[in-house]
Amino acid sequence: MKLEPYIQFGGNCAQAFAYYQQHLGARDLMIMTFRGSPGEPGTSPDWLDKAMHASVHIDGQRLMGTDGMPGQPHTGMQGCSLTLSADTEVEAERIFEALSDKGKVTLPMETTFFARRFGMVTDQFGVAWMVLCQTPR
Repeated sequence: MKLEPYIQFGGNCAQAFAYYQQHLGARDLMIMTFRGSPGEPGTSPDWLDKAMHASVHIDGQRLMGTDGMPGQPHTGMQGCSLTLSADTEVEAERIFEALSDKGKVTLPMETTFFARRFGMVTDQFGVAWMVLCQTPR
């Protein structure tokens, strides 16, 4: 069994996944739009090129997403964060900086009792992230 996050973006899924591809090394980007799908009839013209379903792999883990259905409210990721564990402090800092660009830092990167580096940020796409480099055991 695998646990695979599925995020609703409300209109900017393709932009978010392209950003993750550029800054987080995501691979195998796949985006299906409403155009040409069984969902196309009845979809408003301004929503036809939005992501009906998208998928990327980040270091072997799949992240999926959608822009959702047109007209349905998008309330963001209330009560949920994605966690990225970096192997080195330098990599943790790089990832945190990339996710912080145009985002909102909740907790700046710092050393904690459980990690060499830990920080929390909501990226420019509304996705909440925790980035850490754990303390060796």
